[in-house]
Amino acid sequence: MYAALKSHLYNWLFRPRGPEAGAVVLSQRRVFILPTRQGLLFAVVLLVMLASSINYSLGLGFVLTFLLGALAVNAMIHTFRNLAHLRVTGGRALPVFAGDTARFTVHLENSSSADRYAIGLTWDRKHATFIDVMARTVASAAIGVTASRRGVLRAGRLTLFTRFPLGLYYAWAYLELAMHCIVYPRPAFPGLPLPPAAANNGAGAQHGRGQEDFSGLRQYHAGDSPRHVAWKAAARDRGLLTKQFSGQHETELWLDWAQLPPQMGVEERLSHLARWVLDAQAAGLTYGLRLPGSTVEMAAGEAQRNRCLEALALYDRDS
Repeated sequence: MYAALKSHLYNWLFRPRGPEAGAVVLSQRRVFILPTRQGLLFAVVLLVMLASSINYSLGLGFVLTFLLGALAVNAMIHTFRNLAHLRVTGGRALPVFAGDTARFTVHLENSSSADRYAIGLTWDRKHATFIDVMARTVASAAIGVTASRRGVLRAGRLTLFTRFPLGLYYAWAYLELAMHCIVYPRPAFPGLPLPPAAANNGAGAQHGRGQEDFSGLRQYHAGDSPRHVAWKAAARDRGLLTKQFSGQHETELWLDWAQLPPQMGVEERLSHLARWVLDAQAAGLTYGLRLPGSTVEMAAGEAQRNRCLEALALYDRDS
């Protein structure tokens, strides 16, 4: 009940803005500041010193009290300025498998002439990454978010904070950048054996060449297997070329939803299909993927692997 009340209070005080595309500038209205426990204790000590100085008419006590009070006010200004007017942009998050940790990168641009120190970034208030942003430079901070299930994982609300320079104040700003990460299904382990390859009706020739005899070179195309790249030619500054072989594929490998046992659930099927994709990629095969309502055509290489895994990650049985 306390957690729900606290969450409701935070949402009322700091109204969520929703995902923000592009750069976000931390204007003065977006930076909040409060004293820390050490700051409150410091204020109590100052009050005790002031009361004692008044009670005993201590001139040096007044000097020391007002000097420390001025130091506290100056620290508050520096803590606030450590965050104010930073320009924040979200980076690209690489896809991960369910159960792994997605890494979201945030870029902080400091266009002022003052260095910014000990700036923290957190998403759960338990784990934080700290960086320094020098004057007129851009620094990057990465935060890890656990990807518990397949699909699209959004970074959600992040907190940028600082206690610099004395730890007497805590300044923070909320960020909800338009960042997301594709989460692939967790591959089954151990998975089922790859399905048998079907006989080709001739259409497969357009997706690749045979691998019997070397027949020449052609320009590299995205998705070509790295094993067929002519690395020696690339070393001689001839650009990326792909080796061609005579003959044709006589078989084609389809990874089909219907080939799995009917008693399997949706997530279990997706997990086994993800394992088949990885196994087919490791074997250097040309393959395609068939799902209810969608098909990934025949191809090979890293790009095909990513296309198939993304189709599995975003599969919705109701669509």
